Amino acid sequence: MLKTVFALFGAISLAIMIAVLLASPFVNVAAHPPGEAESAVMNWAKHRILVPHKWQKNPVQNDAAGVADGKIAFSHYCVACHGLDAQNTGVPFANRMSPPVPSLAGKEVQSYTDGQLKWIIDYGIWPSGMPGSKGILSDDEIWSIVVYLRHLPPAGSLGEPEMYTH
Repeated sequence: MLKTVFALFGAISLAIMIAVLLASPFVNVAAHPPGEAESAVMNWAKHRILVPHKWQKNPVQNDAAGVADGKIAFSHYCVACHGLDAQNTGVPFANRMSPPVPSLAGKEVQSYTDGQLKWIIDYGIWPSGMPGSKGILSDDEIWSIVVYLRHLPPAGSLGEPEMYTH
């Protein structure tokens, strides 16, 4: 309980600091790719403060059936932004967002625990365009997506989402 209170306090403090900086007349708030320092600070904050549930365990089996179920659930909700392979293949706007849509095979995403990934899929992640899916996908679907994310195919091997090929 105390860890949750401290994590919430840290997240609120960080949000207030960022809001103050963005409100400053000296800060350009136009969309731009994040710099190296900005990315490092936000990744640190997301992994340690903003994304809870680090110790939550995935109840879905980490086997071929779990991966297959996750791939199906992923195709229902996630491919529009992350591509069929979760690595942005064929997603025309992935690099134009600020911050860009991450490859889910990348080190920064893969270093989240299963519980953190579930929380991100449930509630989205700030600051980014990642929406939450709570109430849209079931807990079983979300946990199976987490299993799929741990077993991604090679980039480009699944082609492009059909919505972007016609």
